[in-house]
Amino acid sequence: MLLFCGCRKNAEELPEESFNFKQGFYLLNEGNMSMNKASLDFYDYHTDRYERDVYRRANPGVVLGLGDVGNDVQLYGSKLYVIVNASNKIEVLDANTAKRIKQIDLINCRYITFHEDKAYVSSYNAEIGLDPNSPLGKVVEIDTSTLSITRSVSVGRQPDGVAIANNKLYVANSGGYNPNAYERTLSVIDLDAFAEIKRIDVGINLHRLKVDHDGNILVSSRGDYTGQHSNLFLVDTKTDKVAHTFNLPISNFWIDGKQLYTYSSEWSNQEQQNNISYHLIDLSDVNAPPSVYIKDGSEEQIAMPYGIAVDPERKDIYITDAKNYVTPGTLHQYDTSGKLVRSFSTGDIPAHIAFINF
Repeated sequence: MLLFCGCRKNAEELPEESFNFKQGFYLLNEGNMSMNKASLDFYDYHTDRYERDVYRRANPGVVLGLGDVGNDVQLYGSKLYVIVNASNKIEVLDANTAKRIKQIDLINCRYITFHEDKAYVSSYNAEIGLDPNSPLGKVVEIDTSTLSITRSVSVGRQPDGVAIANNKLYVANSGGYNPNAYERTLSVIDLDAFAEIKRIDVGINLHRLKVDHDGNILVSSRGDYTGQHSNLFLVDTKTDKVAHTFNLPISNFWIDGKQLYTYSSEWSNQEQQNNISYHLIDLSDVNAPPSVYIKDGSEEQIAMPYGIAVDPERKDIYITDAKNYVTPGTLHQYDTSGKLVRSFSTGDIPAHIAFINF
């Protein structure tokens, strides 16, 4: 009883800290599911300090902290949007201070993108869990001024990545709650009518979406974890057809100008191990053989690559290592020559990065 009272007193006395972040990046740590361990770190370029768990420190009064499974983080204007999947919410923060502005509730939310003062967020539209009868997913539109949901559109099952090009919203349908019947299409949404106008057949179990320098879409497929490997596809947004298949294992990627940075960590049932690879692809010549961007052999230190980002101005490359998924991870910083500069200890399962420069 005495121990219980002592812990409660300490929690009540946790001080609220003030930050004034101007330049650097947020790193969202997903945290283990059902353990409520999502957290937010910040690397401050001005102070050269890596700050851990800044959401909790800036918002000590928020019950249960950031929540359960951070799935995406993006900056829009002066606000930071954090998608907290298993907590069924979007946390909107002041990007300078990391202080909470508002919580927006959305069941099983996944990824976010922005266009003309609107945010678009994908949602599995059902509780977490395998279910062959799971309903269609949806994308909601959020007014970034009022932070209220204004419209919703139905898409395929278990939608993940979202991106906007040519005034169309593209949505990667996964069908991940029914491994016997994965989805294999991109939903295309007309933004004015906010209605699905077509689906593009691409590949099974689609995941991440990004727009390249020409306004086309890059979309990754997870494969089926058995016979079909992960892959990456280029979709021409003028014709809405697949223009190129990379035929490389791809778990995650980042586009910097015409350079595409990727990594893959794919389990092999035959070899009973993860096969890990890192590739650099020149998007101006997608048929050219890929090269490498880590050139000092330090990739051997990375147990489980889980996130990737390239600073748009400094061009430093960041790779996160989730290690065993249940202990603090590591963030590795590489310079433009492909050499490891330094590493930082992070929260559990470091995954998603959003740069700020005010």
